[in-house]
Amino acid sequence: MPDSRFTIAATVLFVSLIGLACQNQAPAPRPNIIFILADDLGYGEVGAYGQQLIRTPNIDQLAETGIRFTQHYSGSPVCAPSRGTLLTGKHTGHAYIRDNKEMGGWGPDEPEGQLPLPETEFTVTDLLKNAGYNTAVVGKWGLGGPDSEGLPSNHGVDLFYGYLCQRVAHNYYPTHLWRNNTRDTLEGNAWFSAHQRIDQPLESMADYESRFQGAVYAPDRMIDESINFIRDNADHPFFLLYASPIPHVALQVPQTSLQQYEGQFPETPYLGEKSYLPHPEPRAAYAAMISRLDDEVGRIMQTLDDVGISENTLVIFSSDNGPTYAGGADAEFFDSAGGLRGLKGSVFEGGIRVPMIARWPGHISPGTLSGHPSAFWDFMPTVADITGEQVPEGIDGVSYLPSLVGNSGQAEHDYLYWEYHAFGGMQAVRMGNWKAVRLQIREQQDSPIELYDLVLDKSESMNVAADHPEVVRQAREYMNRRSPSPIDEWNFRPRNPIAGDNTLPPSSAARSK
Repeated sequence: MPDSRFTIAATVLFVSLIGLACQNQAPAPRPNIIFILADDLGYGEVGAYGQQLIRTPNIDQLAETGIRFTQHYSGSPVCAPSRGTLLTGKHTGHAYIRDNKEMGGWGPDEPEGQLPLPETEFTVTDLLKNAGYNTAVVGKWGLGGPDSEGLPSNHGVDLFYGYLCQRVAHNYYPTHLWRNNTRDTLEGNAWFSAHQRIDQPLESMADYESRFQGAVYAPDRMIDESINFIRDNADHPFFLLYASPIPHVALQVPQTSLQQYEGQFPETPYLGEKSYLPHPEPRAAYAAMISRLDDEVGRIMQTLDDVGISENTLVIFSSDNGPTYAGGADAEFFDSAGGLRGLKGSVFEGGIRVPMIARWPGHISPGTLSGHPSAFWDFMPTVADITGEQVPEGIDGVSYLPSLVGNSGQAEHDYLYWEYHAFGGMQAVRMGNWKAVRLQIREQQDSPIELYDLVLDKSESMNVAADHPEVVRQAREYMNRRSPSPIDEWNFRPRNPIAGDNTLPPSSAARSK
């Protein structure tokens, strides 16, 4: 029989060696996180999601080396509330920002900014700042203007550079951008309105450039700022939200990019009939803007390689809502919504279902696909899951980390919810494969619910509400769970009609081809 003292000593030695090995093993480094957010980029506007006419090789490569989500949703069919849900983890039935709400006018001396996000709102940048990350937002903000409580610096952002105001962002050649709360003047850019109309085409491209361009293309400054931030923080965990204004109209792009598409499409000069600036080759200009965004994605990925941090960086690419119907963009020609119904400003699928691609070497298997229904408000709990931080109570998100890394046990939403307050007011709920939509709520407080089976009818062309009363009842219950907004106009109360307010947004009434 072995000596018990020897057995005990051997056991102690073994445990000690295991403990020493664990002490000497460095903990896994926390990943850098980059979220690239396009502006008004449709579900079908990149090659990885079926686009045939616009070249996006860098975004497509991101999908080939990572994961592509086929049922990911933005937070809203318009800019500010969508960005708010991404940052706060709350859908628009609980969020403070539920629509675009301007705090100034359109002239050069008007106050800038939209309704400020309250300083008390906890954001994903607050969470990451608490986790020791250096944080930056570069691009378009839209959640508060200069000197307001909505400033990015009041929400855990170390560096902001770009447009604080969405109205100013309608012009790609502004007189200035903002570095935190300080104006950065763009020398050579004179103020001009981003909303003009002409009676007939101008004589030459040079005439368009002299009237509707300037010396500094704002996205160039913003991508340079992003690249510098990555390089400066290569040895420290960082978060970068690169919120590009592309391809939101106006149609403005440097000639070097436009030349890639000149003469490739049938063209009718755009005169400014649907607001924003005229352009002699609107289809070429729109395609060139998206390809220029793709070039920016390529620059970011190359920089990660150059500084040796690609393997420890999670990169996510998405869009804040569906493709636009305004400003000379041609969603039908490019099949911008990828066969889905509706465009920007609609809670049908084309207005809110967006591309979402993620790459994280060693964690995400290359070339994978996920049909997990997810939304912008899931980003905060996903980041918390990755970093080990706690999320605040009261958010609506569910971590999609298991779907990213191919683990079992992905939690599913009981339902996803959207509300939007223009065009008479509308709500939408997704429950499993069912999609429920209410329209014209301020006109008819008990407006009927339309119901669609997204498996059999992804274009939402067959309303089957009459055949499934219990599903409709459940959808209405979910819609009624919204909380009242402190902004009275966001409570679906009847009000005097304004131009366009009680008319469905373009392409909502019929499927986008």
